[in-house]
Amino acid sequence: MDQRIPTLCLELPMSTDSTLLLQRQDVAALLSLEECMDAVEQAFCLHAQEKAPTPKVIGLHSDNGGFHIKAGILELKRPYFVAKMNANFPGNPKLLGLSTIQGIVIVCDAENGRLLALMDSIELTIIRTGAATGVAAKYLSPANATVATICGCGNQGTVSLKALRKVRNLEKVFAFDVENTQAEKLREQSGTEVEIVTVDVNDLPQAIKQSQIIVTCTPSKTPFLHPKDVCPGSFIAAVGADSEDKQELFAELVASSKVVTDITNQSVSIGELHHALNQGLMTVAQVHAQLGEIIAGKKPRRESDKEIIVFDSTGTALQDVAAAAIVYEKAIANRVGRKLDFAA
Repeated sequence: MDQRIPTLCLELPMSTDSTLLLQRQDVAALLSLEECMDAVEQAFCLHAQEKAPTPKVIGLHSDNGGFHIKAGILELKRPYFVAKMNANFPGNPKLLGLSTIQGIVIVCDAENGRLLALMDSIELTIIRTGAATGVAAKYLSPANATVATICGCGNQGTVSLKALRKVRNLEKVFAFDVENTQAEKLREQSGTEVEIVTVDVNDLPQAIKQSQIIVTCTPSKTPFLHPKDVCPGSFIAAVGADSEDKQELFAELVASSKVVTDITNQSVSIGELHHALNQGLMTVAQVHAQLGEIIAGKKPRRESDKEIIVFDSTGTALQDVAAAAIVYEKAIANRVGRKLDFAA
């Protein structure tokens, strides 16, 4: 079956407690990057305006990866509670032929607790994370940026590039991945509208020096983005660090930059900020803003052509709620998915 073809609803006797079941192909067909970017931007803004409670996260490690649960509430067309359980095992694709990310999204009515939907989390996580990168670049990257570097060319690198191109007129993109085939795949998929140049680890510093936008979306536990390689005025979307043992940026780079977080208390625990704090190179008070505060106009955007801005993107449940609400509402409107009564 084509992965973009949604699953039609089964016509079964339903009670008011029926739950909609949605596969990855359904989510992919129902959630566009453009509408997800708009929804994520709104979600961040609502949080900054104190119209949404701060989301929560729980993380646990296992031998070859880890698990996290992220939960949040947003008042949208209806009040939604969403909890996402993701497994993150970076070695899966090469060793087992499985996805790095596997999990499920639980969607509930936050007014009465009714279980509205269960949906696969892979596509939703990919799209909502890329959406946040695009929104951050819209507000924080140089308006005239034409050159970018993508570090990590899997699903997240691919969607990050798509999101960047929706907010900036990129002409040239350097693509780096420890698996050279991934960088080549990104180049082949990107068409001819933007020049994609694949680089190896030896060429990466020079590529970064030429870039106004840098996106890091790898599972690295060893920092590789050094302050000496980043030019004044650059914007860095640090996406890979979503647990305390992951790190892509040297802590000195974080500490010497203007830091904008998605949610500061998450970055303190599991983001790039976590490492700068642990090394005593900066304090939480030195964080410039959360992204929502900038969207809402509570904090200034870029204030100088020379400042380096780091967006510490740990991935929040607000993004999951915003994205899952779109998927659920479109699935209901288009009669997509399968229905199940758990209480039957």
